[in-house]
Amino acid sequence: MRRLTFGMNLSLDGYTAAPGDDLGWSVPSDELFQWWSDRVEATGLALYGRRLWEAMSSHWPTADQQPGATPAQIEYARRWRDMPKVVFSSTLSAVDGNARLVTGDAVPEITRLKAEDGGPMDVAGATLAAAAMRAGLIDEYAIVTHPVLVGGGTPFFTALDNWVDLTLVETRTFPGGVLLTRYETRQ
Repeated sequence: MRRLTFGMNLSLDGYTAAPGDDLGWSVPSDELFQWWSDRVEATGLALYGRRLWEAMSSHWPTADQQPGATPAQIEYARRWRDMPKVVFSSTLSAVDGNARLVTGDAVPEITRLKAEDGGPMDVAGATLAAAAMRAGLIDEYAIVTHPVLVGGGTPFFTALDNWVDLTLVETRTFPGGVLLTRYETRQ
């Protein structure tokens, strides 16, 4: 059975994007960028919601060919392209690259994917993760908290019907006061 992790950058007040989908507050240090790149390398399958898919797929497929691309950006672009992806959307008609599109209900498909053999899965995108969270499908939360208050936007967590008990499994501080906390769900 595969493990499912929800990990994203978030503001101290709990948002993955500020109003207007502004991500300017979450520019990673070189060390944090490498941590995210290593996560992509270790991911067996990434699950994307439409909005994050559109943002990532508009940049990373050719980021390594852009003037001034750093070695780390080149490596991340290669890893991102190679990583198998499933995109969940009711409005897209096609996806490209190493991805396939699912237009139906995400929860049964995520449940089916978790039951398969294979490497760990990451869910990317707060809206898609909210559905998996409410269904009790997330095994780990990787929270990368930036020391900024953005006052609103897209929340990392969704409203839940029941408590979810968690166990802290890792903490790490990155430059600029950015803090990683990883929690596993208690079964």
